[in-house]
Amino acid sequence: MKTTPYPHLLAPLDLGYTTLRNRVIMGSMHTGLEDRFYNYGKLAAFYRERARGGVGLIVTGGISPNRSGWLLPFGGTLNFKGDVANHRRVTSAVHEEGGKILMQILHAGRYGYQPLVVSASDKKSPISPFKPRALSEAGIEQTIRDYARCAKLARDAGYDGVEVMGSEGYLLNQFLCARTNLRTDQWGGSIENRMRLSLEIVKRIRAEVGNDFIIMYRHSLLDLVEGGNTWDEVVTVAKALQQAGVTILNTGYGWHEARVPTIVTSVPRAAFASLAGRLRLEVSIPVVASNRINMPAEAEGILQRGEADMISMARPFLADAHFVAKAAAGRADEINTCIGCNQACLDHTFSNKRASCLVNPRACHETELVYAPTMKQRRVAVVGAGPAGLSAATVAAECGHDVTLFDASDSIGGQFKIAMQVPGKEEFAETIRYFARKIDLTGVKLQLNVRVTRAQLLADGYDDVIVATGIKVRKPPIEGIGHPKVLSYVDVLRDKAPVGKRVAIIGAGGIGFDMGEFLLHDTRHPLPLALDVWAREWGVDMQVGTPGGLVPPEPAEPVRQLYLLQRKTSRPGAGLGKTSGWVHRAVLARNGVVMLAGVQYDRIDDQGLHITVGGEQRLLSVDNVVICAGQDSLVELMPSEEEAKAAGMPRFHKIGGAALAAELDAKRAIKEGAELAARL
Repeated sequence: MKTTPYPHLLAPLDLGYTTLRNRVIMGSMHTGLEDRFYNYGKLAAFYRERARGGVGLIVTGGISPNRSGWLLPFGGTLNFKGDVANHRRVTSAVHEEGGKILMQILHAGRYGYQPLVVSASDKKSPISPFKPRALSEAGIEQTIRDYARCAKLARDAGYDGVEVMGSEGYLLNQFLCARTNLRTDQWGGSIENRMRLSLEIVKRIRAEVGNDFIIMYRHSLLDLVEGGNTWDEVVTVAKALQQAGVTILNTGYGWHEARVPTIVTSVPRAAFASLAGRLRLEVSIPVVASNRINMPAEAEGILQRGEADMISMARPFLADAHFVAKAAAGRADEINTCIGCNQACLDHTFSNKRASCLVNPRACHETELVYAPTMKQRRVAVVGAGPAGLSAATVAAECGHDVTLFDASDSIGGQFKIAMQVPGKEEFAETIRYFARKIDLTGVKLQLNVRVTRAQLLADGYDDVIVATGIKVRKPPIEGIGHPKVLSYVDVLRDKAPVGKRVAIIGAGGIGFDMGEFLLHDTRHPLPLALDVWAREWGVDMQVGTPGGLVPPEPAEPVRQLYLLQRKTSRPGAGLGKTSGWVHRAVLARNGVVMLAGVQYDRIDDQGLHITVGGEQRLLSVDNVVICAGQDSLVELMPSEEEAKAAGMPRFHKIGGAALAAELDAKRAIKEGAELAARL
């Protein structure tokens, strides 16, 4: 009898009237494709590939039951029969691959970026410019009817069920919590009144769709905002939802306005699984664990310990559509792991762009970025085994080209080897592991410790040369820049140069913030941080004995005094990611980092760093000055156009940092590499 390394994860789940082929849920993600009818073919291709990859149950991005629930103007909505045909394209694609799919019904409430927003009360959200209108009794009744009609249309469209979004601070969560529910009628006050809307919606949906239709409810177990619910209230709501007709209880953590991170890389893996386990003891329907679960071993462990009946992973299926199939075949080392960076998924969503994935640029672009077998094999040299070069080399080889990858270092990874030293970016090591395996699988000929020259490349007769040599650190023109106390970020992160207790960091972009977090890390706590250490630092009560699960943070004593400086007058860190930048700013702020903008650098000497800020001269008496102030492209291998034409050279291409070094951007680098390789 064939055995599997993940027997709990891959076991079927019998729901009585239907069976899920395994315990894996592809959680809801807003891709941007659901908002326009003309993108439903692309959306169907996106979900088809995940269903083909073995996912047991897929949940769509949020679809509104009415216009007041739109996340964005004219967002994805299912409220009349004319919408059904487009949704059938999605459900048919999933069913043809043996999967099942739920449509998430999401009413944004006061989180909507549009003027029709409504909520339990007229309390404005900090993340939307529009103040909501408090729903009237008649408005509440209409909203309940809209949810029921939306679920009925979802059934007509072929969905196997719906997920009712009740967490992350959206409308139903707004009714559930005293933070936003200031009502004094039957819909406010006690938890029994505050949960009335959720219960009435579930009951009305169940009455509309019958008993052979999945209703999954995403329930907030840890609000992480003041005025959130306590654990007793969480359990009270869960039991009532079960009684009302919910099939499966999914779990959510933190509102979008919370000041505690829940999904970025610095959050420990499976941080909240124990809460799902506590809830599972209180109800008799399946409970789902979610958030920061990105590899099958973690998922299997959660199920084995009895902390959940199913595992929801959303972004991991952007990173790798075939996650489940690889796990089932014992090929977990081939999984392209989600690194929790948010750069191409959530950052895109909250900027009204189509979502994708930093480590997998094909995500949500399956019909446009195609790795098709080549009709004519080309001999390709890729120089530089950083993110851009690794992407180009492996995609080109996957398409059937004969690829040789050169790097002057003794290992692959490039800038990712540096990034993975930063606290909260340990997951970057998974991407290097993935590419190392991909090199083996695709037959890329890897040449390490080789500083290849243009003459060698020309002599070897390659058809294409892809220059992915990356960058060199730029030294700003400051008097004393050659002083012994001056270091570059490469000296510190890669070469482990010793650093003193008082440090000035020149450059407050992404690298400067990374350097700050690296220098602040307390080496007494190994990385990644243990859950209890992380919870203390962020002020999280994992027992949820307080409203919202918040307690006063207990940050560790800073291990260094840091100054983070920039020439620009804008706020330091203004260019960081939309959904994760605030986390980095918060870490530095609570550790007493002095952030200064509009700085003129006068000189560096034995005394320290002399600067002028706002017309005032200052001396920062520091032990070291670390330069994080930009970089220049390494393009020595690139010939001029005239040289190339005159000598009949092979086609030369440059990508990644070699093409644009202004700001290191792994998302752009990997995408450029893949797109170039796919069109060779």
